Amino acid sequence: MKNGKIRVVFNHLQPLIDDGRFPVRRTVGEHVEVSVEAFADGHDVVRCRLLYRHQSERRWHSSLMEHSYGQLFRSPFEVNREGLWYFKVEGWVDHPLSWQDQLRRRHQAREKLDAELLMAAQYLRALLDRCKPEEQEAVQQLADLFTDPLRYEEAEQAALNGAAGHWFLKYPSDELRSESMVGRVQVDRLKARFSTWYELFPRSAAEKAGQHGTFADVQRLLPRLQEMGIDVLYLPPIHPIGITNRKGKNNSLKARKGEPGVPWAIGNHEGGHKAIHPELGTLQDFRKLVNAAHQHGIEIALDYALQCSPDHPYVQQHPSWFRWRPDGSIQYAENPPKKYQDVIPFNFETDDWKKLWNELKSILEFWIAEGVKMFRVDNPHTKPVYFWEWLIAEIKSKHPDVIFLSEAFTAPHMMYHLAKIGFTQSYTYFTWRYTKTEITEYVEELTQTPVREYFRPNFWPNTPDILPFHLQSGKESVFITRLFLAATLSSNYGFYGPVYELMVHEALPGREEYLNSEKYELRHWDWDRDTRVKMLIGIINKARRENTALQFTNNIEFLNIQNEHILAYYKVDPQRSNHIICVVNLHPDYVQSGFVQVPLEKIGRREDEAFVVHDLLNDARYTWRGRWNYVELNPHILPCHLFRIEEP
Repeated sequence: MKNGKIRVVFNHLQPLIDDGRFPVRRTVGEHVEVSVEAFADGHDVVRCRLLYRHQSERRWHSSLMEHSYGQLFRSPFEVNREGLWYFKVEGWVDHPLSWQDQLRRRHQAREKLDAELLMAAQYLRALLDRCKPEEQEAVQQLADLFTDPLRYEEAEQAALNGAAGHWFLKYPSDELRSESMVGRVQVDRLKARFSTWYELFPRSAAEKAGQHGTFADVQRLLPRLQEMGIDVLYLPPIHPIGITNRKGKNNSLKARKGEPGVPWAIGNHEGGHKAIHPELGTLQDFRKLVNAAHQHGIEIALDYALQCSPDHPYVQQHPSWFRWRPDGSIQYAENPPKKYQDVIPFNFETDDWKKLWNELKSILEFWIAEGVKMFRVDNPHTKPVYFWEWLIAEIKSKHPDVIFLSEAFTAPHMMYHLAKIGFTQSYTYFTWRYTKTEITEYVEELTQTPVREYFRPNFWPNTPDILPFHLQSGKESVFITRLFLAATLSSNYGFYGPVYELMVHEALPGREEYLNSEKYELRHWDWDRDTRVKMLIGIINKARRENTALQFTNNIEFLNIQNEHILAYYKVDPQRSNHIICVVNLHPDYVQSGFVQVPLEKIGRREDEAFVVHDLLNDARYTWRGRWNYVELNPHILPCHLFRIEEP
């Protein structure tokens, strides 16, 4: 039974996800702003203390919470290492501070304060055992003053001036404490919050047309990627590819001789998810690539695709892990009207599910042991969420630095739930948000609602599966605009590499799919060709590295500009020392202009004060003054500004 003397009640502890079922998400060095409503019966003063600790610690750290307004208490704490953190709030009725409050009221009512002074002396003597030895004499003298009737006026003045209140604040009277529920915070490394992804197919990395690329070819490209500011190189599946029902060019149902098949049709007689396609190289070659990438400041991310070719060793070794039709044939993957005849999904309803789960976990453990700590997860929404919740928790318990990117282009509730249960980053609907209203509403949903506490967006303008209709125009201004938006709206972004640089835009008629897609055939890219898009990728990524305001997503504020074709937004870093204003012309063909409203109070400028904005894209500087300033953007020259507000 709860101690009947305890009186403080808590409501609305934040931040919590689904009443604390799932942890909120942060990265190392960020702060967690904790708030709670705390109150008690009557008119006594309530005080609160925030307690927090890392999972490896037994002792709680503590800090007194500030009383914001009404019954709301707030306090931040910093999470300075990876792993799980816990927090809770203690609250108590503080009788000495309640005495202080009542004292002032009685004095204003011109009441005699004899009894109140005696009560203060009692409270002071009670804290003698808690204060430092060098403080005890001062506390005792004050208590003696309050009990001396011959020094009443002096005692009254000392009480009203807060002499006693100083000690009551320093040594709270917290014997009868209530405790809130416990909240949790999952803390990831910095790259969970700030990363730049580049996707390429290793088999298309060869120097000569017609040759099958290798890991050595990919390694040759690392200096180029480093120069562009890439820090994550994502490789689609690198495993042996199935023969049965192999797809040909443009997804034809029958592959011709020599056609390589789809990398996501994993497994044949040469091995499965723990094997490497022999034409890419050996496991030793892969290790060399991983090590070389690290030397260039790049991490290798692998595809974690839980599906098989009909030729995968699992099919013979564990037939119960798959679905079989009444005619004895195996069930391939379908999403009507789409059919994937070369791919068969796992049967997660198998009676042998425990062995299946552990085997799928062992795939991750195998590649983690090879130095891979980042995984792009293919279609996680087509597998049970309870499996993912278990798997991610298992992996993170031993490897807290592992990052999972969820590729779930599905209903919002599933996308958000996958983030709640542990996915570090998530693909989004950004790919299809094009107008000013669409972009503004979607980004505000991600950054200004409770979603921000657990869903880390990763913006991609294209993928091997998605060539959105706006990119099919082939207009350079559209490619630049979408790249700029992805890189500055979100601190995590990526793109399907050489295809985007070279503005490849030929599509299957009426479809958001690439014509002659690299998924079905070898392609040869001119890696030496420089384009404006490639040049701007390097410039934008340099700005992202050098400006901490661009290394966060939830710090965005859209700015007023009276032109439906211009989007303007402001970002500032947590120290409020790096101020960025982005302005984008969303019209692909015509010059657009307008006056952008600058948040002067946030950038620390007066209405009549001139200040310099430095465009980090072309190194131009402009002098602005006041709240409204003119911008003009020609999409055929440069459709965007990346302004840093310079210090005076």
